[in-house]
Amino acid sequence: MDKNDNTTSQDYNFWVRLAAIVATSTALFLVVIKLFAWFETGASAMLASTTDSMLDLFASLMNVIILRFALAPADEEHKFGHGKAESLAGLTQSAFVLGSAILLLINGIDRFINPKILVQSNVGIIVTIIAIIATLALVLLQKQVIKRTASVAISADAMHYQSDLWLNIGVLIALYLGQGLWLRADGLFTILVGLYLLWGAGKIIWLSVQHLMDHQLTEEEQQQILSIALQHSQALGVHDLRTRQAGQYRFIQFHLELDDNLSLFNAHAIGEEIETNITQALAPCEVFIHHDPVSTVGDDVERNVNDAD
Repeated sequence: MDKNDNTTSQDYNFWVRLAAIVATSTALFLVVIKLFAWFETGASAMLASTTDSMLDLFASLMNVIILRFALAPADEEHKFGHGKAESLAGLTQSAFVLGSAILLLINGIDRFINPKILVQSNVGIIVTIIAIIATLALVLLQKQVIKRTASVAISADAMHYQSDLWLNIGVLIALYLGQGLWLRADGLFTILVGLYLLWGAGKIIWLSVQHLMDHQLTEEEQQQILSIALQHSQALGVHDLRTRQAGQYRFIQFHLELDDNLSLFNAHAIGEEIETNITQALAPCEVFIHHDPVSTVGDDVERNVNDAD
């Protein structure tokens, strides 16, 4: 690993750990105050909000634990690192979200059929406003971390908290209406939260599975790789580009087509230059280049060629 990779990795580790710790602390605070509000009001919507915060707390704790493995450097038994632990964290989170969503749907349907007048709703309103402020501050931090790291675990965690903003606004409305204006609002909102959590869990599962199944990098990133490789004056073409990502690391490999008469030393030097340029653009990453004499490339190979030639 070169100096640039090491610096980028340290930056990634710092921001991901910071986001995970702040999220856990925020979730614990929200669980405590929402539990108090639920005991005071007995509102089903408050229960839904409390359940969601409990899920967030569990998910954030899972991130703190699993990221200890995901951020560990490669070792003798894990030559490609431990980055896929992030995707496993996402799948674990989604399983608990699915279970809680089903419980909320059951509770919401019961409260919708058998509505009750809410008591001490002002306590729930104050707590919900505090929750909105705390969650908004956390979401802003998470967005900055995601921009810097593109972490799957933090993205999955942030999805919960972003939904919390809308959820808490809905709680405010449900608490207000539940005072006597429309009693079924409490149950209806709980049902909507359950459905939203089901949808969110599906998105987390999809994202995690894509990483575990070694999904290719984005089309934009693949084009960037090809462009960098073909910009070299002695690169005649590129084929068989393969990419994947595990945690923070991107893994890139392709066949580089070079002039038949180049010495092995010169071919190696060209590959080193291209590898350095790609690493600088997409760090942290590992680049594997196979050098091919251009005359050995068959006609059935899908090639990307240097237009300058």
